[in-house]
Amino acid sequence: MNFETLGISPALLRALADTGYTTPTPIQAQAIPLVLSGEDVLGGAQTGTGKTAAFGLPLLQHLSKNMGVRGPRKPRALILVPTRELAVQVSDNLKTYARHLRINVTTLYGGAGMQPQINNLQRGVDVLVACPGRLLDHLERGTAKLDAIEMLVLDEADRMLDMGFLPAIKRVLARVPAQRQTLLFSATFEARIKALALEFMRNPKQVEVAAQATIASTIVHRVHPVDASRKRDLLIDILAARHSERVLVFGKTKHGCDRLCKQLDQAGLPSVAIHGNKSQAARQNALNQFKSGRTRILVATDVAARGLDIPDLPLVINHDLPMVAEDYVHRIGRTGRNGASGEALSLVAPDEAALLRQIQRMLKADIAMETVDGYEPSRPLRLDGSAMTKRAPAGKPGGQHAPRKNSAPRPQGAPKAGKPHRGHGHAHGDANKAGAHAHAARNGSPKHRGAQDGRRDRRA
Repeated sequence: MNFETLGISPALLRALADTGYTTPTPIQAQAIPLVLSGEDVLGGAQTGTGKTAAFGLPLLQHLSKNMGVRGPRKPRALILVPTRELAVQVSDNLKTYARHLRINVTTLYGGAGMQPQINNLQRGVDVLVACPGRLLDHLERGTAKLDAIEMLVLDEADRMLDMGFLPAIKRVLARVPAQRQTLLFSATFEARIKALALEFMRNPKQVEVAAQATIASTIVHRVHPVDASRKRDLLIDILAARHSERVLVFGKTKHGCDRLCKQLDQAGLPSVAIHGNKSQAARQNALNQFKSGRTRILVATDVAARGLDIPDLPLVINHDLPMVAEDYVHRIGRTGRNGASGEALSLVAPDEAALLRQIQRMLKADIAMETVDGYEPSRPLRLDGSAMTKRAPAGKPGGQHAPRKNSAPRPQGAPKAGKPHRGHGHAHGDANKAGAHAHAARNGSPKHRGAQDGRRDRRA
């Protein structure tokens, strides 16, 4: 199967050929024919499965059939997304696909000036990619009109609900025509997603290519038990030893990420940070530096855990475990993409044992436990009431180890790393459900303020 057999137009096929895309992904193969035929589609797909092209290509093809309107154009397609980063990414992808079409794509998100966005809207827009709160700001000002919308896309709908955007979404949907084609994409098909689909979609066709909380089988999971006060030193040792690799490091708080970034810089390990307190320009600049390889270490809160496509990322390190087990899946989903191997390494203090237990119950899989010499915790890391500090037989359990002594040039001021000795342990159980929206708010995502606040995502 290729894109031509799916019914994609020649202009779009040229753009795909320019970028080297030849074979549709499973979600594209299922969704594109349905969207082209005018059906409402409920799509289940994780990030990294090609879902932007699954809705973007047929959306652009539909719009290109009716381009006879002269003068400033009202938006005919609206794509709602949860974060600024995803808005930029979706917009960039659509512009790439539409390079041989005369279609204008504009983004609206908080954390950026209103006037440039107003100017773009006044010049004429075909496709609007927007975060719900900033879009409501424009609707209230009268600077955006949605009465010509023909296609509506809710991208990462589960994430938008986690972040408390449901009231804002309903207010936006009340402003678009009832006669429209609606596409909803979500990583999960939980009850609230199906309820949203029933309320706003017409007999949607359901396609799904990824089960809930799917973990790539190519990812190796490991834990280093360590006291919280020694995490920074151990992280510096690991990053110094693996000095040629690009690494995404997750922290718990915005201020903690800034502090960690400064400490890494002082140790001779240049890094950049992204979180909710950063301006959009600063966040995009940091992401561009990381993607281009100019900086190999990115420190982030969970604002970076979903929706970002970071190619060729071999290692994700959890300096702090997420407060919600499901967020672990989204964090490590940045590595091991498209069949590539990846590694998820977590630095876990004894006080975080309960969080690790939740993650292991959700994974229903073993996690290798490796204690690094010189970084032994002051008390055992206990899961399900037992210490997990067994020594493993000689040999590597999979993936790379923490740094061994003299394993790589070390930056000035970095502590020495000793040989790791390894232990293994695991726990099983059912997935633990928790309030993901509370965690999202705590890590730089928009605060959950209730239905009355239509301006709630200005920092998203």
